[in-house]
Amino acid sequence: MHHDSPLPAFLPASPLQPPGLRRRSALLAALASLAGSATVPSAAWAQAADRPVRMILPVSAGSGVDGVARALGPSLGKALGRPVVVENFPGAGGITGTSMIVKGIKDGSALGMVSNNHVVNPSVFKNIPYDAVDDITPITVIGATPFVLVAHPSVASRNVRELIALAKAQPGALNYGSSGNGTILHLAAEMFVHEAQVDIKHIPYRGMGPLTADVLGGQIQLAFIAVAVAVPHVKAGTLKAIGLSSTTRSALLPDLPTIAEQGLAQYALDGWVAVVGPAGLPKAETERVYQAVRATLAVPEARDALLAQGYQLQGTTPEATTAFFRTEVARMAKLVKQSGLKID
Repeated sequence: MHHDSPLPAFLPASPLQPPGLRRRSALLAALASLAGSATVPSAAWAQAADRPVRMILPVSAGSGVDGVARALGPSLGKALGRPVVVENFPGAGGITGTSMIVKGIKDGSALGMVSNNHVVNPSVFKNIPYDAVDDITPITVIGATPFVLVAHPSVASRNVRELIALAKAQPGALNYGSSGNGTILHLAAEMFVHEAQVDIKHIPYRGMGPLTADVLGGQIQLAFIAVAVAVPHVKAGTLKAIGLSSTTRSALLPDLPTIAEQGLAQYALDGWVAVVGPAGLPKAETERVYQAVRATLAVPEARDALLAQGYQLQGTTPEATTAFFRTEVARMAKLVKQSGLKID
């Protein structure tokens, strides 16, 4: 498969690692060069040109993935030469919508946008009607955003070291909330518990909205939440930021150290979003969508919308994305096993 420009380094053996400022600038420059490029329409694309592109999301409207899809949709439609229609099919932890992606037409007119839960689900649900890698065509990881470990102001800890000391002094006394059993926010906290070797109670919620509301209200003491969600509360002093989940700091909270910086050297987990298609998507269509996404990431409105949400842009190749998915399925399986999580 031919690609028009060099791609950023991609490290499938670890979580997505956001590029530094120099690499990000180089990537954006490369993306910009693609914005005006075009590919010769294939027969399949030409036959489907009168239909909009369905972007199927296995999540509800208003979620983080939904925000990414709607931020990119208009510009992506221009790059593809066809309007992009975002369709939400939430349910069963993402299995409902992903099943629709798997069954989509294999001509580039049916795509999907998935996140970490896609690679977590095989380890937490017994019966999934598809393979998380073999039954899709991974196209590109759009970008990654960190989570923030936040605490209610009543928690007598300002950083990771103090939180671990508090948790070890009072085993089982602290609690943390998540957006639901088996979600990436649950596993982010379980990874922290495992790495820090502490006993903290889990309280699951239905989504980030009620989770954030209860940590703000003091009903729960700790939580991992998206960096863009955390920023206004941290700046207002209604939540304390303990540490960042990623391997590098976030431009949205540049003074907040990562959890790894604060002593848990192996801790690393990002929230990522990727574009996929059904299995068997022809290489020409896979390449077309990949190049269109990269061109879209160079459009100022789309790029700035993602940066405002805390994303570091990636634009990985289909080959690298496939390798990343396989690695993440295995890594999440190990983490789920460590946590003892089971969902029937």
